[in-house]
Amino acid sequence: MNSGFRVFHGLPDGGEFGPCAITIGNFDGVHIGHREIFRNVVALAAERGLKPSAMTFDPHPARLLSPEHAPRLLSRPEERCRFMREAGLAQVVIVPFTHEFSLLAAEEFARRILAEGLDARAVLVGENFRFGRGKGGDCARLAEMGERFGFSTTIVPPLRFRGRLVSSSVIRRLVMDGEVALAGRMLNRCYAVDGDVVPGRGVGSKQTVPTLNLRTAAEVLPSRGVYVTRTANLDAGERAPSVTNVGIRPTFDSGALSVETFLLRGLHGEAPRRIRVEFLYRLREEKEYADASELKAQILRDIRRAEDYFQRADRWMKGAAHALGPKAAPGDRLPAG
Repeated sequence: MNSGFRVFHGLPDGGEFGPCAITIGNFDGVHIGHREIFRNVVALAAERGLKPSAMTFDPHPARLLSPEHAPRLLSRPEERCRFMREAGLAQVVIVPFTHEFSLLAAEEFARRILAEGLDARAVLVGENFRFGRGKGGDCARLAEMGERFGFSTTIVPPLRFRGRLVSSSVIRRLVMDGEVALAGRMLNRCYAVDGDVVPGRGVGSKQTVPTLNLRTAAEVLPSRGVYVTRTANLDAGERAPSVTNVGIRPTFDSGALSVETFLLRGLHGEAPRRIRVEFLYRLREEKEYADASELKAQILRDIRRAEDYFQRADRWMKGAAHALGPKAAPGDRLPAG
């Protein structure tokens, strides 16, 4: 990880950004395809003595250009920057995507922004990269302009996982369909949402099991159902295995969508005020039960299945650690259910 990592909010003045090797995109979710591009940026930058860099945008361009088709986002800009830092990049520029910026012609973007403003000496993008007013520039035009303006152009091919193209839109759909295990493999980490712990209706502590109720600003939530999860106390840096329900609590006629987490093991210290819920595996869809006792019996079965999952995951991790030694897979990479 780069300890000197810098984030520029807006295009920097002067020559403090370059000379750089840079990639450009929205990078929503920062999935394994994005990380492959970052790996190429870091390698090329090291080879040529450049600063490994990225340009991203806030808000997402579609929110200005086509708001009715703008996607729900998997990650906030600060989260993307953290993942980019972990991938080895030295700096990121977050460009405010304004109406004025959207009107830049492709050649003006390549010359004024990349070559002159950022001192780009190498540009690496995916093969579907488009840029400039009306998406008038493509990879071929970028390469041609690079020859004129002094930067090389590298096209990084798309990545496939189990025969499926890896993309933010694919991952978004997987999460919204409840396929969080496959989404996690494409992200190379668990899909997670965070926010404040808020008071519930008190039903769980009295009639079923006590839960932490999450209020989140996340734009993408898994489909209604029950999931094996891990819940982290963001104030204390501790996390515990858990079972989480995303739904409307039909047994109690709630109607409002909620995210409720039951901890399989308690967290130390004071009750958490801010938590992050990491989704590992979908157990079942949300159902309506005849009464609270029937629901509680089902919750207890869900808890036993979640405990079995973590026991199997622990055995898998120990086997991986024995086989791979110091290269053992990190804890986020757990087997599917």
